[in-house]
Amino acid sequence: MPRDLILGTAGHIDHGKTSLVKALTGIDCDRLPEEKARGITIDIGFAHLELGDVRLGIVDVPGHERFVKNMLAGATGIDLALLVVAADDSVMPQTREHLEILKLLRVKHGLIALTKADLVDETTREVVALEIRELVKDSFLGDAPIIATSAQTGLGIGELKSALAQLCAVVTEKGGAEWFRLPIDRAFVVQGHGTVVTGSVVSGSVAVGDELEWHRGDGSTELIRVRGLNNHGQVVNEVRRGQRAAVNLAGVPHEQVRRGQELARPGYLVPSKVLTVRLFASPEFRRPIKHRLPVRLHIGTAEVMASVSLLDCDQVEPGQWGFAQLFLEEPATAVWGQPFVLRDSSAEHTLGGGQVIQPTATKVRRRHIESIEQIERLWADAPETRAEAVAWFASSHGFTPAELVRGAGIAPEQVETIVAQLIASGKLAELVLPSNRRLLVHAERIVELETRILEILSALHAENPLVTMHDRQKALARLEYVGDHQLLQAVTDRLIAAKKLVGDTRRIARADFKPKLSANQRKLKDKIVEAHVAAAFQPPEPKEFANQAGGNAAALKDIFEVACAEGLLVKVTEEIYLSAEAEAEMHRRVTERLRSGPGATVAEIRDLLGTTRKFAVPVCEYLDRVGLTKREGDLRVLQSEPRPSGSA
Repeated sequence: MPRDLILGTAGHIDHGKTSLVKALTGIDCDRLPEEKARGITIDIGFAHLELGDVRLGIVDVPGHERFVKNMLAGATGIDLALLVVAADDSVMPQTREHLEILKLLRVKHGLIALTKADLVDETTREVVALEIRELVKDSFLGDAPIIATSAQTGLGIGELKSALAQLCAVVTEKGGAEWFRLPIDRAFVVQGHGTVVTGSVVSGSVAVGDELEWHRGDGSTELIRVRGLNNHGQVVNEVRRGQRAAVNLAGVPHEQVRRGQELARPGYLVPSKVLTVRLFASPEFRRPIKHRLPVRLHIGTAEVMASVSLLDCDQVEPGQWGFAQLFLEEPATAVWGQPFVLRDSSAEHTLGGGQVIQPTATKVRRRHIESIEQIERLWADAPETRAEAVAWFASSHGFTPAELVRGAGIAPEQVETIVAQLIASGKLAELVLPSNRRLLVHAERIVELETRILEILSALHAENPLVTMHDRQKALARLEYVGDHQLLQAVTDRLIAAKKLVGDTRRIARADFKPKLSANQRKLKDKIVEAHVAAAFQPPEPKEFANQAGGNAAALKDIFEVACAEGLLVKVTEEIYLSAEAEAEMHRRVTERLRSGPGATVAEIRDLLGTTRKFAVPVCEYLDRVGLTKREGDLRVLQSEPRPSGSA
C-alpha cells in the first residue's frame, strides 16, 4: 500500500515557495483572486506529488508576517518541512519565525531549498548557505541538505525530488490503531453536494457513511454523517492519516463551519477552556513568559485568546521549560502530547509553545507540590505511569478506558492491557455502577471515599446510639458533593462485601457497631412491634407504652426509632406508626383499588383499610408524601402511573 505523508513549506514572503511547489508538481497553490492580483500568498494552498511508493500531500503557506496565523493552520499535521530561502535575499525575519514554529510543532524531518539560485553567482550562494547553516544548527534541519533551485530554469528540481523521496523513506509512521481526527482548515459549498471541509488527517481513518463528531468551536458538538470523501481531486471511499482530505458533510450548513473546528471519532475529543501544558519560552523572542500573560494560542487549526498561569515559577526564561495552565476564552479540543504555539496578544511575535499534558483540565493551585508531581508523571515515558496520573486527577469521579487515549496518549489497543496491569497492582479499582456502567477510580480515591463513608456511619451511630441501622440514601446524601451518587453506592457495596459495613439496598451500619439497647429496652421494643402487628391499621399510640416502659419511658421515642431503622415499623406521623407488614399491605390494597376506579375519597380508603377517620386522614397524607397517591379535589389517585381511561 502506498505511504501517505504531508509536506509543509516554510519561509519568508517572496522567497518563492509557491513557485517552487508549482515547479515540483505543476499545481499553482495561489487560488484566491487577491493572491493573483497582489502576487503574494495570503492563505494556505494545496498540491500533491507522487514519489514512487509515497504520495506526498503538500501544504503551501504564506510568508508574510501578517499571515503567520494562516501558516500555523497549514502546518498542522505535517510530517516533514521544506524550508525555503531565496539566494538573493538570504535569511529574513519570517525565515527565523517559521523555523521556530516548526521546532515548536515538533517537526522532525525536513529539507532546505535555496531558491532563485539563478539570480546570484556561486560565491553568493555559498555565503547564503553558510548563513542558513548558522540558522538551522541545533535544529531538526541541522544536517539537512541545502539544494540550490530555480523555478524559472528548472535548476535543482529533479535533485530536490530525489532528496524528498529519500527523506520520505526515513519518516516513521505511527503504529497501531488510531482514532480519526481532522482539524478543519477550509470550508466551501459544492453545487449539488453541499458543504465540504478540508484538512490534514492527523490520526486514524474514516470511510463514507461513517458518523463523526463535529466540534463547533463553542463547546458544542453534533453528530454528522460523512456523505463523500476526496483526496487530491480523486473520489475515494476512505481517507487516513497522512492524507489531505475533503469531506462532504450531510446536513451541515456551510455558514456554520469555520477554520479551527474539528471532525473526530465520536467520544474522542472533549472541548475544554483549561489546558495543562509543558511550556517552552522561545529563545528567539528573548523575553520571558510571565505569569498571567495574555497570549494567542494556536492549536490544530484554531486560534484562541488565552492567559498563562505558571504553576512552578513566576516566569519561564527564554530557552527554558515550565509547567503551566492555559485559560482559554473559547473552548478548544486537544489530545495528550499535542504541540501548540503561543504568540503575543497583538500577533506580532512568537513567544514559545510546548505540548498539551491535560487536554481537559481543572484549575490547579500554583506551587501545589502533589499536583505538580502528578503533572510530571503525566509526561512520563511509561504509559502505565501516565494512566495512573490520569486516574489521580480524575479524583472520585473516576474515568473510562477511552479517556486514556485522549488524556494519556495511549494507543486504543493498549488501553485494556494497561488498565488490567494497574488493577492487578492495586493502583486502580474497577467499579460496576448500578447502571452497569464500568468506572475506573484511583485506589487512593477509593480509600478516601471508604474512609468518609465509615466516618459518616460512625457519626450517625454516635448521634443515635439506639439505632441499629441507618437509611442508606440519607447517609450517602451527606457525601454527594464528593462524587457521583452511583459511585458512592458502588463503594458502599464494596464495604459491605469487605464486611466493613452490614446492610442492604435500604439500610446500612458499621459492622463493628452494636446498638446500646439494654435487655429491658429490647424486650419493650419487641412488645411494641408485636402490638403494632396485631393492631394492623388501628395502631396504638406511643404514649400507651409509657406504663410498660417504666424506667425506659425517657428512651421510648428512641426505641420507636430503632424499630423503624430496623425496618420493623414505619413512621406515619410523630404519633402514628404502622408495622412494616401493615404498611406493605396498605400499599397493595390502595394501589389495587385505585387502578380499578377513578379515585377514592378518604372515607373509601378508611373502609378499604378497616380503620377509623382518626387514622385514615394521616394515612392518606402519608401516601401522598411517599409518592403513591396525589390529591385531586376530594379524591386520591395514583401518582406514579396514569389513571384508567374514562376517569373523571
